[in-house]
Amino acid sequence: MGEPGKPAWEAGEATRAGAEHPAADSGGTAEGGKLGLPQATALVVGNIVGTGIFLLPASLAAIGTLSFVVMAVTTVGAMALAIVFGRLGARIPASGGPYAYARDAFGEFAGFLVSWSFWLTAWGGNAGIAVAWVGYVNYFLNWDNTVGSIVIGLVGIWIPALINLSGVKNIGAFQLVTTVLKFVPLIFVAVVGLFFISTANFGPFNASGDSAWSAVWLAAGLILFIYSGMESVTIVAERIKDPARNVGRASVMGVAACGVLYLLATVAIFGNVPHGQLQDSTAPFADAINNMFGGTIWGGVMAACAIVSGIGALNGWTMLVAEMPMAAARDGMFPAAFARLSRRGAPYVGILVGAALTSAMLLFAYASENAFNTILLFASFTTAIPYFFSAAAQLFWLATGGRQVNRARMVKDVALAVVALLFAFAIVYGSGEQAVMLGVLTLLIGVPVYIWTKSRRGEYGPRETGPAAVPAAPPDSA
Repeated sequence: MGEPGKPAWEAGEATRAGAEHPAADSGGTAEGGKLGLPQATALVVGNIVGTGIFLLPASLAAIGTLSFVVMAVTTVGAMALAIVFGRLGARIPASGGPYAYARDAFGEFAGFLVSWSFWLTAWGGNAGIAVAWVGYVNYFLNWDNTVGSIVIGLVGIWIPALINLSGVKNIGAFQLVTTVLKFVPLIFVAVVGLFFISTANFGPFNASGDSAWSAVWLAAGLILFIYSGMESVTIVAERIKDPARNVGRASVMGVAACGVLYLLATVAIFGNVPHGQLQDSTAPFADAINNMFGGTIWGGVMAACAIVSGIGALNGWTMLVAEMPMAAARDGMFPAAFARLSRRGAPYVGILVGAALTSAMLLFAYASENAFNTILLFASFTTAIPYFFSAAAQLFWLATGGRQVNRARMVKDVALAVVALLFAFAIVYGSGEQAVMLGVLTLLIGVPVYIWTKSRRGEYGPRETGPAAVPAAPPDSA
């Protein structure tokens, strides 16, 4: 029997979620120990803002001021997706976010593809963070040749890997400091920089040399990368107070705050750095400060903030690169080796494999014509896959069972899901042929991994996922 006033399928969903995730009712996650709306919003904002934005204005300058319009429209699409994440997070308060949604709606193979795509995004995006970090380190070292940039980038990748391997548990203070230093240049340039704008610096509306249509989609593909992380609060929905309301509100408020900050900062940099200089800049925020106040001292301070912020971002995402496959491995979705822990409690296989793949992506990117754009567009495509499946899961649920809810609410939710679905479609299109080809190839590589993982577990077909299911033991286990 369902709960009074609820259709049976909705009550059953809640019961199933509670049975599969008993931690939600444990003392460790009691209401008093959960995250409120301010903390949840801070989590979203903190995970969205990385070092990509510190180099993005230079990439957008090569496209033109039409990037401002694209950024505004992209923010609206991101907000629609954030609302959909809120709906999904309230309905399925399970760890894993998009992975859990795809698996719930479409089965374990779809869940695997989403988790695989998220993993690709994590280590591929780390290479993008490293490239942006190299630009600000070179503000001081001036190792502008390819070899020097690769050496600096590899240092930036492996220092966080070593920190994660050490199993250090008290890195919270370090992460807090780097997060604060991450926001200082953004907020300062976004607010103060507006008072120093010169319209002569902005450059043409379309500076790409291609059609406006091509320029718009290129800008869209680049801009999505800076919104990666909007799903953060859905991954920890069990830890949020009143998730039915706060997961969605935190997602929307976080995306909106970042969108306003990004747009103002980008406009300020365009207006403070001459167009020709900005296109070739490797440290646009530092250049903007130097042009605002003269000299190089304050630009150096800005670059130092970006360097510390970059190491913090690389450290946090290196943890994610390892934690994501570890969670999937425990569900039987990734090779079991990814679930192994060192004596210090570190998922060392995931850390080492992730750092090695990030290093390979860095080398590939520097072999390309534009390293930063290459990585951003690849990561945009791999990010769009989980976003697409999440929106599709919501639409699928509404189309099959959602008809039993209030019709006005259903119409609104369907419209939002469709917008989010189209947003994911648009990002795939905007990623461009090379990124889509590379992304599809890396996704296809995951299929043999899935087959190998299933064969190691002696399984054929989907596994049972209910609370009574007992995972099959690997055939070589004692």
